[in-house]
Amino acid sequence: MSTVDYSDFSAVQKAEKFQTLRSTHRKFVFPMTVVFLLWYLGFVVVAAFLPEVMAFQVLGNINLGIVLGLAQFVTTFIITGAYVVYANRKIDPLAQDLREEMEAAGAGAEISEAVEVENVTTGRGSGD
Repeated sequence: MSTVDYSDFSAVQKAEKFQTLRSTHRKFVFPMTVVFLLWYLGFVVVAAFLPEVMAFQVLGNINLGIVLGLAQFVTTFIITGAYVVYANRKIDPLAQDLREEMEAAGAGAEISEAVEVENVTTGRGSGD
């Protein structure tokens, strides 16, 4: 049985499971945000201060500026896809466990019993 009072959300925020969830989320989001912002700002700086670099002809009338500008969109989709995969594997299971514990505590059931019953009904095992 957990010692966290799930009706007190500030206590939940201080709980180990919630802190693990936060740190797991931040391990992906913060570095990826920094990488993308550097990539974006680099594009803007090169476009503003080195227009001759952006004007380099790549293929016909297509210059490097157009290619790098379109690459901004491509990297946005790649980062979004990577986050979805990461969230499905790492974040969602932690959030699901925490939600189940909070719901079980709110219903007055013993947490270990409620999670065990949920695992049996959903087919989730302790190793999932």
